[in-house]
Amino acid sequence: MSDSALTQRLAHAGLDWIVPQWPAPSSVHALSTTRNAGIGRSIDLAPASPAIDQARESLRRFVPAEPLWLAQQHGTRVVDADEMHAQSPRADAAVARTTGKVCAILSGDCLPVLFATRDGSVVAAAHAGWRGLAAGVLEATVVSMRIAPDQVVAWMGPSIGASAFEVGDEVRAAFCDLDGEAATAFFAGKPGKWFADLHALARRRLARAGVVEVSGVARCTFTESASFYSYRRGGADAAGRMATLIWRDQT
Repeated sequence: MSDSALTQRLAHAGLDWIVPQWPAPSSVHALSTTRNAGIGRSIDLAPASPAIDQARESLRRFVPAEPLWLAQQHGTRVVDADEMHAQSPRADAAVARTTGKVCAILSGDCLPVLFATRDGSVVAAAHAGWRGLAAGVLEATVVSMRIAPDQVVAWMGPSIGASAFEVGDEVRAAFCDLDGEAATAFFAGKPGKWFADLHALARRRLARAGVVEVSGVARCTFTESASFYSYRRGGADAAGRMATLIWRDQT
């Protein structure tokens, strides 16, 4: 289901931000920003952005509290947002059980993945670049939720699409050496190069972790330049970041 109230608030503000359509309970709320902050205006949530304070202030209108911003490392560390009293812990995922705690992921081609339990008691967010994805960040997040994986639903946000994400043999090997059938998520390019489907790889990792209900949005950060920043696209956009956030109310 979609969060109709949040969708209406964003539309009223003239924002094209994404509200997940997924089977999370009504007590769970989530959104994924684009590069747009309204007609003729932009929002860049990268920590080094010269307008970061203004960008975060624009975002605060739609979330119940200051998000927990992570110092992302392309690793597998998961932090408990309920226990964090300072910003920017070094981690690539966060889990929250307390109402109003906002987990946040920044991305500019990497895959943001949101999680919620079917009863709405736990939410989580993970940053899944290819390195973290291959190392097991999604599995680590599911374990940190401390609930049966089949009681978890997941949503995958915008990322670089398979037609644009060219990688080398070493990236393919990082997945296929562990799971031979992961080869189905790679498509041959020029010699020694492959096009990788992050969404397909994430679905495989989630399935192996026991998460059976996975939704997502088919949006490519590289090709949709009017909507997203992209590290791979380069130029001024390389440093820009979108945010994907999740929190829970009382169930």
